[in-house]
Amino acid sequence: MTVIEKARELGEAILNSEQMKAYKEAEAVQKADEASQQAMSEFNLNRLNLARDMQNGKISREDAVAKNNEAYEALLKKAPLIGDYVEKKKEFDGLVNQVNQIINFYITGSTGGGCSGSCSTCSGCN
Repeated sequence: MTVIEKARELGEAILNSEQMKAYKEAEAVQKADEASQQAMSEFNLNRLNLARDMQNGKISREDAVAKNNEAYEALLKKAPLIGDYVEKKKEFDGLVNQVNQIINFYITGSTGGGCSGSCSTCSGCN
């Protein structure tokens, strides 16, 4: 089997992973939820206003970041489906990162993150 064939096989395995399925399901659910979409639109508008105010010197970067973080927390409370989507995406991204670290280890002998390459001793990839 060639490297390209193995890459296709790996891609299919990732596509069929539980993490990918959960991520795609959470994505579809939150996109279909009108309240979630409205909350996301309000959040995005708020971010644009904060960026504009920061550019115009009306608010410091630190204050803009703090207000954005507050708005994000409020978004998650107002639209829990978005929070579920974000969590499932993090889990999927973690899987992809772990796969990349393993591949990197076999290519270079190092993952650059102190990983030994053995998942048996791992508490989870970043």
